[in-house]
Order: sequence, then structure tokens, then C-alpha cells
Amino acid sequence: MITLLGIKKNTGVEIREKLSLAPKKKIEYLLELKEYFNEVVILSTCNRTEVYINSKYNISEIKEIIFKTFKWDTNLMESCFCLEEEKTIRHLMEVVCGFHSKILGEDQILGQIKEAYSISIEYGCVSHELQRLFQEAITCGKKFRTEGKLYEIPVSSASIAVNEAIKNNAKDIMIIGYGEVGSLALKYTLSNNIESVALVVRKPENVKDIDDNRVKIMTYEEGRDIINNMDSVISCTSAPHLIIERKHIKDSGKNLIIFDLALPRDVEKSIGNISRVRLYDIDEISSMDDENKELRKERMIENKKIIDEYVEEYIAWKSLREISGIIKGFKDEGNRVIKEREVTLNNKFNNERQIELAKMLIKSTSDYYVNRAIKVLKEEELKGYGEECARILKKIFLERI
Repeated sequence: MITLLGIKKNTGVEIREKLSLAPKKKIEYLLELKEYFNEVVILSTCNRTEVYINSKYNISEIKEIIFKTFKWDTNLMESCFCLEEEKTIRHLMEVVCGFHSKILGEDQILGQIKEAYSISIEYGCVSHELQRLFQEAITCGKKFRTEGKLYEIPVSSASIAVNEAIKNNAKDIMIIGYGEVGSLALKYTLSNNIESVALVVRKPENVKDIDDNRVKIMTYEEGRDIINNMDSVISCTSAPHLIIERKHIKDSGKNLIIFDLALPRDVEKSIGNISRVRLYDIDEISSMDDENKELRKERMIENKKIIDEYVEEYIAWKSLREISGIIKGFKDEGNRVIKEREVTLNNKFNNERQIELAKMLIKSTSDYYVNRAIKVLKEEELKGYGEECARILKKIFLERI
């Protein structure tokens, strides 16, 4: 059974960061869960942690296994939800299309789902139903964005943070972290009329793809030395600890806007109490998105039928896959009857031509009724009556008289 464990919508950042996963631990956790479940995909981003599994465990057992593996506080279980089968299928299709993102229709989730799926493929953690589900979901996400023309109104937490900084006349901007979000933040920043960008990374020598004299690449220590000279700071690392602490920010100086796009958070919360600082966390940044929100929402709702189509197609595929064993049984039984009748023919007739003709007629008759039974079974399965139909057909075709 396909099941999902995720974090409830509107759960605060204080709880979400406790239910986040360190990037370095994801593969370790993935392999540990594979010991319990048939298939596993872990989707972990700054705004969500979701675990998709295929197993025979019930909901309470699944929660216990995941919380134990991730070493999460069991008191936070009430902040999580679990979905079964069809609801999980629909949820993933909606997630990949941006319906459950903090920023409606945001750009990054499709890529994040592709990455999560690719890791599970690489480590042999998907092979059957989840593999097909994620393939279909990724295709659905691409089609949804193309037909809805969402590329005409792109948006992400990085773009919102940069736009807000520019609105406040920021000219000297610091970006901390150069992963997926950091690279987007740099791209959006350089497309504006700014004077300088301080790109702070752990290993500056590894950054070799930037050719813009406005950008100065530096270490964390160098960044902290000049942070008080900045107009705005955008922090988006995957570090499990604080990057900017209270001691790094002076009480006096020019106004400073800090955007913390990380989860767990990069910036110590008390920094927001400094009078010259305006600190935004990921939830506040998401709420800023109002200019294009209604336009994206309108286009997304217009194209929601695409999600319905992919959900229906996957459920149909899975339903037919589940009766494949019964179908094989029908065919095997048909072949057994044919061979049995052929033995009788060989014993009763001497004319080889007549025997071959009789064999052909027996096979065509057997194939007709077996194929007819398979057709009826598939039709009834898709209508929701597959179990009762299978019971009757098994009695007709598979029970020996």
C-alpha cells in the first residue's frame, strides 16, 4: 500500500525545523527505511518534509518507524499527517504542480521532487509502484507548467527576497550559501542595478562559474567581518546550526534587511530585536508574494484537470497491475487444458492433418474465453467491482471440478 507521512499545513517554522532532515543524513535515513519498507522516497526541502512509502505496515506502525529512524521527538507526531493510497497519489500530483507550496506555484518544487526520486533510484529504494508514481508525477508537473504557462510568471523564495531588497534600495547585498536557492538568489540579484554582491561560501575555491566583477566570493569568516556594511543579507545554507548569531550584528549602523531562507534557520531569532534590523524568516517571505499570486492561482485552477487525468491513469494502471497474477492464472489454466486435450487427440486419431486442425480449433476456443474473461475482469476492476468479479472468474476458470 502506498502511504505518505508529511508535516501538516501551516505548521510554524519553529516546529518544521525540528522535523527537518540534515542533507548529509538523507541517504543514511533512506537506506534505513528501506530495511522496513518495500519502496521509499524522502522529499525534504526548506518548507516540507514528506516520506512516500510502499509497504504492508499500518499507519501507526509507519509513524513509529519513521520517527524512530529520524530520531524525531514523538511529542511532535500531532504535527504530522498520514495519507493512504489514492489520497497520497493526488497529494503528490498537487505538490509537484505547486498547489501545496508556501508560495503558490513556486518554481523549485518540480526540481526537488526529481532530485528526491533520482536519489531513491540510485540507491535501489524504488522499483515498482512508487517508481511509476514519481515518473508520472514528474511528467504531470512538466505538462502542468507548460500548458498553464506558469513560466511567464516565475516565482521562488529567492526571487521574492531579492525583489524586497531592491524595493528597499539595497545596493550592497550579501548572499550566504550557493546551493540551488543561493544560485537563484545570485541570478536574480545580478539582474538588478546593484553595486556589489558578497557571496559567502564554505570553500570559495570551488565556485568557478561566476564571471561578474560585482561579485566577491569569500569565506564565512570574511563575510562576518563585513556583514554590518551590507544593505541586505540573504542566507540560504543547509547547515544544521546557526550561521549568523547575535554577536555578529552591531546594535548601531545603517538599516539592514536579513532574509533567512533556510530550515533549520541560519539566523538567530533575537537579531530581529535590533532596531536597525528587519529579519524575515521563510514564512514571512512566502506571505510577501501577492502581486502575481492571484494570476498564478487562476491559471493553476484552470489547468487542474491535468492532475485529475494523471491521478486516474495511475490508479487504473495500479488496479490492472494488481490483477496481473489472476490474469496469468487464467492463461496458464487455458494452456493446461489445451495440452490435456492434445494428449487425448493424439491417442484417438492417426491423421496428423486432422490432429493439427483440431489443436488449432481447441486453442482458438480456449484463447477466446480466456481473453474474454480477462477483458471483463479489467472492466470490472476499473469500475470498482474487481474483487467480486475475480472471485467468480476464479471459480469458473481455476477451480478443478
